[in-house]
Amino acid sequence: MAICQKRVDFLKDLFSAFGEISVRPMFGGGGIFHEGVMFAILADDLIYLKTDEELRPRFEAEGMLSFTYSAKGRKVVMSYWELPPRLYDEPEELAVWAEWSFRVAQKKKRG
Repeated sequence: MAICQKRVDFLKDLFSAFGEISVRPMFGGGGIFHEGVMFAILADDLIYLKTDEELRPRFEAEGMLSFTYSAKGRKVVMSYWELPPRLYDEPEELAVWAEWSFRVAQKKKRG
């Protein structure tokens, strides 16, 4: 499923303080990449950032939830957590959160 250019432009603008991103269709939504590493996903019009055990408490403190989906009658929980809504209006802080998620994704990709 293709992501409309308007949505891609919105995401590029949103993450502009973080750096250049690309968006690739996947999961019925999109993968958000920086330097070839997927650090976020777009699903059901929500942005989710990659997390790990160390980063997860920050999302929990904001009241955010993890990305989940159903497969073969089971609930699958992913290591991506919803972007706190307040960050949509705080580009510099969003850039910090994106950097944290990017570093987590880099570690996972390496290994």
